[in-house]
Amino acid sequence: MDAVSVRDLHVRRGKTEVFTALDLDIPRGQITGLLGPSGCGKTTLMRAIVGVQKIEDGTVTVLGEPGGSRALRRRVAYDTQAASVYGDLTIQQNLRYFARLVGARHSDVDRVIEQVGLADQRDQTIDSLSGGQESRVSLAVAMLGAPELLVLDEPTVGLDPLLRAELWEVFRGLADAGATLIVSSHVMDEALRCDRLVLMRAGRIIADTTPDVLLADTGTADPDAAFLALIERDALRQAQRPDAARAVDESDGAQASADDTDEPHPLTRREAREQAAHPHSPVPERERPPVEPSSDEESAP
Repeated sequence: MDAVSVRDLHVRRGKTEVFTALDLDIPRGQITGLLGPSGCGKTTLMRAIVGVQKIEDGTVTVLGEPGGSRALRRRVAYDTQAASVYGDLTIQQNLRYFARLVGARHSDVDRVIEQVGLADQRDQTIDSLSGGQESRVSLAVAMLGAPELLVLDEPTVGLDPLLRAELWEVFRGLADAGATLIVSSHVMDEALRCDRLVLMRAGRIIADTTPDVLLADTGTADPDAAFLALIERDALRQAQRPDAARAVDESDGAQASADDTDEPHPLTRREAREQAAHPHSPVPERERPPVEPSSDEESAP
């Protein structure tokens, strides 16, 4: 069973539709990198996984339970972009407090302080720390206990290369011990440290792959170039879709099929498998976007 299974996820924020029929599976015991530019939907997806994002439709299953359910409170840890700690308490006081909340052992406090490299600052208040140090305290809170799933939203942002490398060693150790990690990042070279990669753009998943396959598929030598190649490929594909739909309308005067319209999300993997197994079956009606009748159609007998 996968650690996370997302099916037909629809999320709207205000008037903006962030996700339309998004599907995703995240395997257990691996580090999955969630990569993409700002505004592509990484944080919204993470919020949906941990159960703090309102969704319009679809399901999010986490460790066999509905995302955000009470049964997951001690099994899932979430480190947000904004540090979630108390400024007037010391590092050690914050961690002791949160350790009691999650039922972690007292020894865990010292362990996570060491792992995030803040042993010398353990008695400093949060308000006296730099922004990067404060973020590391928040990360340490997420690492308390033995969570089966850690959802880390840009945990290495603003950190120097040496500390980033040390934290990735910690992440690898957690995964090797059986934990599942979802790590978002803007730093593309961190992609090579992940087991799997989910690359996003404009609310869509444009690649669900591994580092080696990503480089081989794009014929590039580094993840930055690979991601740019994927963006260009995706932009070309999206630019061609409306033209194809118009061509069908003009040549046949018929309703464009679901594959030819400018839907913001392509067929899901489940739908693709079903279509491959039954190539002559029509696309289910629920997948077809509504098409308003033309004036000629309305007046036709």
